[in-house]
Amino acid sequence: MMGLASEVLSLLVRQGVTAAVAESLTGGLIGATMTGPMGASAAFRGGVIAYATDLKASLLDVPSGLLDREGAVHPEVAAAMAAGVRKLTDADYGLAVTGVAGPDPQDGKPVGTVHIALSGPGERIWHRDLRLTGDRDSIRNTTCQEALKLLEGVLKANLGEH
Repeated sequence: MMGLASEVLSLLVRQGVTAAVAESLTGGLIGATMTGPMGASAAFRGGVIAYATDLKASLLDVPSGLLDREGAVHPEVAAAMAAGVRKLTDADYGLAVTGVAGPDPQDGKPVGTVHIALSGPGERIWHRDLRLTGDRDSIRNTTCQEALKLLEGVLKANLGEH
């Protein structure tokens, strides 16, 4: 995954933009992966680990009504987390993940339910919804990889690469 993080950081630097992360089920794994390569500080602003649902509202401005109505594992929650961390850190892109790594379901959502969102310039939102299988570690690792792939894909599209 370090190669993917290096590629994402290189794309961010080439475009003169920054990114930040808001993590729930990954518990800091995306931030740790993004800061692994040398020179990460040129493009990575930081992150928030909002593991508890109430922190999603208080730190990332996820609407309390949305959390009350849908729970923490929902595509709109991921989008609000992404927009919230982007604003909080003054980053060009905010990448967020929320989901259920297991071993038990959460908010009526089965293990392996994951929502990834990316907030970018112009308040644009990209998202990816996953239904993963495997144990807790594999779900968390796959979520990290898929989140970075989403960011990579958007950055490559900005350059006209595929």
